This record gives sequence, C-alpha cells and structure tokens, in this order.
Amino acid sequence: MNASAFVIRAPATPEEIAAYRDLRWRVLRAPWGRPRGSELDGLEDGAIHRVAVERAAGRVIGAGRAHFNTPAEAQVRGMAVEEAWRGRGVGAALLRDLEAAARAAGAVRMILSARDAAAPFYARHGYAVERPGELLFGSIPHVWMGRVLA
Repeated sequence: MNASAFVIRAPATPEEIAAYRDLRWRVLRAPWGRPRGSELDGLEDGAIHRVAVERAAGRVIGAGRAHFNTPAEAQVRGMAVEEAWRGRGVGAALLRDLEAAARAAGAVRMILSARDAAAPFYARHGYAVERPGELLFGSIPHVWMGRVLA
C-alpha cells in the first residue's frame, strides 16, 4: 500500500481526537485490561499529536505523539496502528512526521521506550538501543532507544 492511501496530520476534529485516543487505548492498553483513560497522561496538552487517516473512508488508522523532555530532547509515545494497516508504511510515516515536527520545534534528539516486539521497527528507522527499559504491566519488556535528528 502506498502512502497516498492515507494522510498524516494533527487530529483536526473532536471525532478524530476521540478516534485517536480510542486507537491508542485499544492497541496499547485494552489487551492488558487497562481502563479507558489509561492511554492519557499529564503531558497530553503540550504534546505533538498525529493521526494517520485513511483517505477512502476518512477513519483514523494510526496514532502517535511526541513530547519534549528538555528543549533539545523529544520522546515518542503512544504509537499505534490498526492491525490491518501494519506493515503498510503507516507507522513509518507517523514516525517521520513526529520527528520532523519535533525537529522544527528545536529537538536535536528523539528517544522512546519500545516494546521488545517493536524495537526492530525503530531500529530500521535509525534508533539504537541505549539501555533496558521497564517491564510494563508485569509482562511487556521494553528497551530505551534513541537517535539524533539530522
């Protein structure tokens, strides 16, 4: 599937914001019994939010956000892609857009805490493992990864 099948943008309507949050919850929290709202944190308001929207149907198929830890360091969080769209460039397009937005806002470095299963995806996009991460929900191993933004 080529990138013309979807568009990456900031959530533009209340419905897109709701779909964005729902996707993050369904993919990243619900399978582990976490309640709605657990996909949100205190950094939402100041973060860079992006959705991938399917052009044909206008529905949200991917989500991601970045926030700043320092003026020079941004962190990717909440990356989620609908299962049927995985492997089709949605995650890569979201990541590139988040990196570009963070770079434009002054970031020179991007970090993230990747689930072990997602680490190869981030490695393909220039991220290197920097240290072990936490065990989320007692069962999901993570690693901290980072890269310099060119």
